[in-house]
Amino acid sequence: MEENTITRCSWCGNDELYMRYHDEEWGKEVHDDRILFEFLVLESAQAGLSWLTILRRRENYRKAFADFDAVKVATFTEADVERLMQDAGIIRNRLKIQAAISNAILFLQVQKEYGTFDQYLYSFMPEGKPIINTKQLNSGPIVTTAISDAISKDMKKRGFKFFGSTICYAHMQATGMVNDHTENCSFRF
Repeated sequence: MEENTITRCSWCGNDELYMRYHDEEWGKEVHDDRILFEFLVLESAQAGLSWLTILRRRENYRKAFADFDAVKVATFTEADVERLMQDAGIIRNRLKIQAAISNAILFLQVQKEYGTFDQYLYSFMPEGKPIINTKQLNSGPIVTTAISDAISKDMKKRGFKFFGSTICYAHMQATGMVNDHTENCSFRF
């Protein structure tokens, strides 16, 4: 696509990193558990912050959290928490760091129960398929749905932290469980 013919969702503005994320990742289906875990860590870290703040630190998170290998992150100790608290490349919030570690343990438990984390997430989806929203988002962005409520509630019951319905819905958007690109967006399909 030629840049002058591209139409994007308005939320990504003119920031180069945000536009690349919008164009290459957001709303595209992901079924790889490692990537699903990556977004679980990143979306949880984002709680209360802008997504762009986290995107700018993504590579630092990749290094800090063992390339988002849930098996390795699940073995992190209190010494690792202290190391991460000194890492200026990530959000140094003790509760979020501890949540990433405990969420890795729970992630592995869900994998054991369902075969993959992907199968777990898609067990909530109608007919096990992603949703392509057809309504225009003129009334403002969608931030939660009945499905994100159900996933979040189940994950909370399992012990996951920093994964309320709003963060869950953002995870669903990021990994293509829902496609909320506006109807005029060049990257809708």
